[in-house]
Amino acid sequence: MVIGIPKEIKNNEFRVSLTPEGASLLSKKKFTVLVEKDAGKNSNFFNEDYEKAGAVITETRNEIFRKSDMILKVKEPIQEEYNLIRKDQIVFTYFHFASHRPLLDAMIKSKSICIAYETVQDEEKNLPLLTPMSEVAGRMATQEGAKFLEKPMGGRGILLGGVTGVDPAKVLVIGGGISGTESAKMAVGLGADVTILDTNRERLNELESLFEGKVKCILSTKESIDKYAIDSDLIIGAVLIPGAKAPKLLTKNSLKRLKSRCVIVDIAIDQGGCFETSKTTTHENPVYIIDDVLHYCVANMPGAVPYTSTKALTNKTLPYVLEIAEKGWKEASKTNNEIKTGLNIIKGKVVNKNVSDCFKTEYHNPEDLI
Repeated sequence: MVIGIPKEIKNNEFRVSLTPEGASLLSKKKFTVLVEKDAGKNSNFFNEDYEKAGAVITETRNEIFRKSDMILKVKEPIQEEYNLIRKDQIVFTYFHFASHRPLLDAMIKSKSICIAYETVQDEEKNLPLLTPMSEVAGRMATQEGAKFLEKPMGGRGILLGGVTGVDPAKVLVIGGGISGTESAKMAVGLGADVTILDTNRERLNELESLFEGKVKCILSTKESIDKYAIDSDLIIGAVLIPGAKAPKLLTKNSLKRLKSRCVIVDIAIDQGGCFETSKTTTHENPVYIIDDVLHYCVANMPGAVPYTSTKALTNKTLPYVLEIAEKGWKEASKTNNEIKTGLNIIKGKVVNKNVSDCFKTEYHNPEDLI
């Protein structure tokens, strides 16, 4: 199998989908790895590193897509890549279809095999390929939130951890999964007053134990969200329904009751955002203000720390890439249920129920197509 690694071209996306170490392992298994020239440069992985690993450097993106049986990416294909994707070609990446109907339509039209990192589930319903980037995004959410609370950045002018004699900032984290937990860890580490809301009582008990009473762990309801949001300096939205749009937890009317120049960070923006006023931003222009509330809604937050993110992502994706390369997508899906859960589109047919429900498209059982 020929595996292609194109350069990421989404705005300020500095990650690459495979490290040289990953390329070396694939090459040793006798797979051909094509890497677009300078694809890893922004992650501090250079052409010569890939060549030493046995990969072939190609000059153009078109060549990568034309010659590869499987395309590995970090972010979803953008419009200028749609027509490069071929029938029966495997595309393995973060798709987040629920946030962008034109992408779904383009991939249906391509009749490719779309396997989404973010819907791969293990037996415990964990999301192993979302976990590493959720960890990065969660930690960055607190880091960026703290920065934009500074007055020169437009915020309230409050130090997250406070100082002697001055109260720390109040941080509300909505969602106690991987991202939310990592956000809370960072906030606690900086000395903030932290509250986590989650709908799962069992998870709240786990968080109580994890944080040893340093974080208030509260059942998430409309009333509790409103109550704690009003009093918060930084609000981090970290909810996820795999493959589906994120629920809207704060409405536009809610903003009017929040503190002036507080910051809200929407980690769920890849899935449409969990605040009604959220709209996708970039690292280049990360924030905007509505009703005197700063919104940070960068869709590729981990792209700002590409060396860390690329290594973390490759560590998790590589075993799946190897299995798909060795067996082909059909046999790999038959023998590994985790890979089967990653299937979103098979040759023009939507096979993920949440994606299908999101856009009211016809759903096809993947079992019938593999």
